[in-house]
Amino acid sequence: MSRGRVFLVDDDRDLLKAATDWLTISGFSVDAFHRAEEAFQFFLQQVPDVVVTDVRMPGVDGMTLLNSIVCQRSDVPVVLITAHGDVNLAVQAMKQGAEDFLEKPYDAERLLTVLDKAIEKRRLKDEIGRLQGLVGERQEIGGIVGDSAAIRDLRSRVATLADVDIDVLVVGETGTGKELVARALHQQSRRSSGPFVAINCAALPDSIFESEVFGHARGAFTGAIAEREGKFEHAGGGTLFLDEIESMPSGLQAKILRVLQERSIERLGENRLRPVDVRIVAAAKTDLSADIEAGRFREDLFYRLATVDIRIPPLRERREDIGLLFVHFANLAARRYGRPERAVTPDAARQLQRRVWRGNVRELKALAERFALGLDEPVPPVEANTQEVSGLSLPERLAAYEARLISEALEFNGGNTLRAAASLGIPVRTLSEKMNRRGLEGARRRRLDQGQVPQ
Repeated sequence: MSRGRVFLVDDDRDLLKAATDWLTISGFSVDAFHRAEEAFQFFLQQVPDVVVTDVRMPGVDGMTLLNSIVCQRSDVPVVLITAHGDVNLAVQAMKQGAEDFLEKPYDAERLLTVLDKAIEKRRLKDEIGRLQGLVGERQEIGGIVGDSAAIRDLRSRVATLADVDIDVLVVGETGTGKELVARALHQQSRRSSGPFVAINCAALPDSIFESEVFGHARGAFTGAIAEREGKFEHAGGGTLFLDEIESMPSGLQAKILRVLQERSIERLGENRLRPVDVRIVAAAKTDLSADIEAGRFREDLFYRLATVDIRIPPLRERREDIGLLFVHFANLAARRYGRPERAVTPDAARQLQRRVWRGNVRELKALAERFALGLDEPVPPVEANTQEVSGLSLPERLAAYEARLISEALEFNGGNTLRAAASLGIPVRTLSEKMNRRGLEGARRRRLDQGQVPQ
């Protein structure tokens, strides 16, 4: 499979051929042009993944070609190469939309790194754009965001069960969105015009559980100065969501089972049954089998609740959705707090996918909201490992520290050397030399015997 399609533009035919051969050997599909006009005409017919162009050429130069491409397709990255580069020209190019800027003689491996990052960045933007388009299409399924196979299956199951008036058990780890699924079932059901009432079974003390859930008559206990309807009655005609059902005390489980069987409740202090018209959606962190075996949860209640169940995948089983979810939550928070939407770099998106999300979507959402407020970054800064440098000399420690700072700058700036150099306060050429000296590029590939593209 090709690493990507490259348009290569240079009036130096020898260099153009050498670079074309090198990129082809390295796995790219290359279209070579020695005139910018020809490249742009071809660009209008077939759009590549990235354009690499010399700056100083007779006729139409690289800067003009850059402007033409940006006006036509701003999503296509353009990398400029020149033997006459300076900081002012580089800054001008970046302001006009250039992806990166390389000076001749450029290192062959460095060119590959720049192309890989540019192509990956574009593909990630395209994918996020495609998935964000899907978000609007999926709002009818209760705002369940994602396009992984697991989430598509989840949306399909919710859509199938929503209008079937049957009790449902939702199983998922902490932070996976159990209440979101319960609300989606309610919103898409014939009960959507009725109330959605949520009860956290772990948060209600045993002493007031019955009063809260079933209600009470006046004088039923000290302080009961008036009658009060419970959650079951309040949810009449709608949906009652019993969250963390596994935390319900065993004595109360029997009473809930009776309500499910008879569809009627008895308020505290009363001797008459009151019919209730309510759909039950219960949620648990586990499949309850261990709780049943240990005697902590009634088996008959489980089978009553779990006529059908919905299992929500944790983030580790849907990593392809993480970038989309992060951008979605960050943009929602930005709009809610009146802040400008912030871009997420491809490197940051990759790091988000690699992280361990013990809190699942809830943890991801919290980080996205802090990011939207400018309080946090999606990728935490790299911390120095004192154990790794403790046995090194002072020059070696300084070199390791310099390499770490450069790596952080590249990571934060999405691999863009111009922005990384600016953030470090050094020229681009100096940064490139330090990267070569510290082995920060091309480490994962073997260098060819000739380390540079011929000039």
